[in-house]
Amino acid sequence: MEGQTSIEMPKYKCHKEVYALRIKAIRIPSIAPNEESDGGAFIVPWEEGYAPIKVDYNFMSKHKPKPGGYYVVYEDGYKSFSPAEAFEDGYSRI
Repeated sequence: MEGQTSIEMPKYKCHKEVYALRIKAIRIPSIAPNEESDGGAFIVPWEEGYAPIKVDYNFMSKHKPKPGGYYVVYEDGYKSFSPAEAFEDGYSRI
């Protein structure tokens, strides 16, 4: 059958360093009547001392962040979302 393999695929271990904050809430800005939303939102960090982070429509649409997960920024500036279990299984705070 096409696409099947008889050997195990190579296994990889993550060794990246990232910046990340756990997400407490996602806030959709309220808009005045007759205004259009840009589709963005604010990510409210769980940790105290951090301001809400503005993310645009593309981020929300692509990553679909949820409270309890992590807002992640890679060293090259790429921003992403990771569910808590996946993030905590792959990363330890340094």
